[in-house]
Amino acid sequence: MELLYKDLTGKIVECAITVHKHLGPGLLESAYEECLYFELISNNLATLKQYPMPLIYRDRKLEAGYRIDLLVEDKVIIEVKAVEVLNPVHTAQVMTYLKLSGCRIGLLINFNVQFLKEGIRRIII
Repeated sequence: MELLYKDLTGKIVECAITVHKHLGPGLLESAYEECLYFELISNNLATLKQYPMPLIYRDRKLEAGYRIDLLVEDKVIIEVKAVEVLNPVHTAQVMTYLKLSGCRIGLLINFNVQFLKEGIRRIII
């Protein structure tokens, strides 16, 4: 992973930690997503929220209903969760978004944990 990505993901994780410190676990995913979006924008990181991700099939662009929670600097995909336990299907979801978008790194962040570092997974392809 290039230094640029490490710096960027480091800033994103700092923003997520700030959100978690203020809100703690137990809220809806939408609340964490909205607050993380605010924190990223406040830290001058170009961020798109609920970014539509089309599926390209046989040279056709299909609107399959995929939406990336947060796309930061056109480089890092963030999938926000507030679940009891992260499951392989959550990782697979991020992997799918990475493949469809051409991005190389994704962060799967589960805010429903006591300590946020326990809820962060970096996914690199």
